[in-house]
Amino acid sequence: MSAAAESKPEKSLVERVAAAVLYEGYVLYPYRPSSVKNQQRWNFGVVCPESYSVAQKGTEAALMQTQCLIVANKTTQLRVSVKFLQLIAREVSAALGTTSEITNFQPVNSLEHDGRLYNTWQEAIERQVGPIAINLANSKQNIELVEFALPPETQVEELRSSDQSEVIGQITRRQSALTGSVSIEVSACSHLSGAFKLTVQVRNTTAFTNADEKSRDEALLCSFVSTHTILNIENGEFVSLLDPPAEFSNAATECKNIGTYPVMIGMAGEKDCMLSSPIILYDYPQIAAESPGDLFDGTEIDEILTLRILTLTEEEKREIRASDDRARQLLERTEMLPLEEFMKLHGAMKGVNRKQS
Repeated sequence: MSAAAESKPEKSLVERVAAAVLYEGYVLYPYRPSSVKNQQRWNFGVVCPESYSVAQKGTEAALMQTQCLIVANKTTQLRVSVKFLQLIAREVSAALGTTSEITNFQPVNSLEHDGRLYNTWQEAIERQVGPIAINLANSKQNIELVEFALPPETQVEELRSSDQSEVIGQITRRQSALTGSVSIEVSACSHLSGAFKLTVQVRNTTAFTNADEKSRDEALLCSFVSTHTILNIENGEFVSLLDPPAEFSNAATECKNIGTYPVMIGMAGEKDCMLSSPIILYDYPQIAAESPGDLFDGTEIDEILTLRILTLTEEEKREIRASDDRARQLLERTEMLPLEEFMKLHGAMKGVNRKQS
């Protein structure tokens, strides 16, 4: 896994890995809207409106559930954060003319303005619910429900001629209203002293009428995308579900996770944080030190993708710059990559134990 796009050095390891998960699959090589791979984006961690899930007979999920084990006492405190992307519909329109000082516009797939190309596509904004605190000393807080609502918003950006005298077109960005809930329950494991099962459910309760007549693209605008949960604990420990101690093995197999996979995160051996990810990871995932930045592509191999990016034509690069700010930053970072940084991508051997001769 490579580092998240434009990640800052001061970010913790947990934040960097979580950000990499958040943008996994955001846009795939060759990073152009016209490429087949980018015709259907947003496939990881999608939690759609309940009505759409019903209309699709459950093939699209309206619920994400994390279940894991903790060792805790009355001084234990939990913090639960849910992160996801909310999609924004970006529509480019060309000006058709002005009547009574009102400019008429026609939606178009793309528009060239002042030497730059603008495409109709989708953008995304980061959202977070929490952190939600749970104090195990207070039995009333062993079950917690947090509901949230995000209002709709529309922004219009005018595109004008270089002398500002003429309206050439406009960009309209629309984000839908979203509502949802995060429920948290801590229940004792009767056969294990000091052990508890933690259940976190993320639901999308957004109103989505006539769901059976709507397309997936329409539903995605009312969905949580790349949804994942970050769990922190103080005065307690998480138990690995991938490699649990023998006494926890049966309880670990009983944990039911829906659309997500909780793993230990942090430095190896630490037990105070878990990342519940829509992408299958191993315990203690790390950011590759050699990676100069995120390439968004699943199971990415930085050297190969970097070489492929450098072979794109100028017209293809122009389309990438027009598609999305993150794609543009990826391209610019790759084109400006110093030779010594590029050579680091060629490979590294790690974890080899040499025998003494």
